[in-house]
Amino acid sequence: MPADTWLNKINWSDDGLIPVIAQESESGAVLMFAWMNREALKLTVEKGEAVYWSRSRKKLWHKGEESGHIQKVKNIYLDCDEDVLLIVVEQTGGIACHTGRHQCFFRKLVNDEWIITTPVIKNPEDIYHK
Repeated sequence: MPADTWLNKINWSDDGLIPVIAQESESGAVLMFAWMNREALKLTVEKGEAVYWSRSRKKLWHKGEESGHIQKVKNIYLDCDEDVLLIVVEQTGGIACHTGRHQCFFRKLVNDEWIITTPVIKNPEDIYHK
């Protein structure tokens, strides 16, 4: 049986991707949503660190490669329809979002308005040095 048979169990989208939810192991907080292709998922398993597929840049993206905020993978789960992944991670540096926040879901709908609920931990300009 080939070593990559487990990858064939996944119901990949027509464009070869699967949606991924990253959840913090310690708090249970949903940190972010991203995409993976076969290569990204295989590298994630091999490295023990999250590697995603950037649809906008059309390339693999090792989470934290620029910021240093790596996601160390604790567990990977496949949902009942085999078309969504949940990865449980240890978020190094406490920042998962490119905006410098702990998590990407920081806007809450309140009375028909999006309210920012999570403060910036570190200025993105200080993280990315662009």
